[in-house]
Amino acid sequence: MSKRIAVYPGSFDPITNGHMDIVERGLEIFDEIVIAVARNSEKKSLFTIEERLHLIAEAHCNDPRVKVDTFDGLLVDYVVNQGARVILRGLRAVSDFEYEFQIAQMNHKLRREVETLFLMTSVPYGYLSSSIVKEVACLNGPVETLVPPIVRAALAEKCRKMKEE
Repeated sequence: MSKRIAVYPGSFDPITNGHMDIVERGLEIFDEIVIAVARNSEKKSLFTIEERLHLIAEAHCNDPRVKVDTFDGLLVDYVVNQGARVILRGLRAVSDFEYEFQIAQMNHKLRREVETLFLMTSVPYGYLSSSIVKEVACLNGPVETLVPPIVRAALAEKCRKMKEE
């Protein structure tokens, strides 16, 4: 029997407990999850690609079922190159669904063998996004329940440096 692999793509700037929840729940379905950080994201990032890779790897405590990587170009090509057939995505609200549905349809048109699996966010994370976490952290708000400890420390350092500039 072949390994069931899913690719969980995103910018993960930074990874949140909501992302962690999707990975943990995804591991109940898949043998391996590749967390794939998009290099060509048009979002302005707080953390570099290398910093995000490090934070994600540390947050997952080197779980052998979780691989952390980056990719350029078409996601579906990356998925196939990883030996996967599934793109894993989390949905927080109806507003996420419309955009994600369009992307899933296009990905399926480009590579019919690649499917997208949506997991609804767990209730405690329904409002959570990396953007909100960054804003709260840089305004000295509490983020203990929003991100893994390693990310909390990195956010505090980034926000401190931004204030000094």
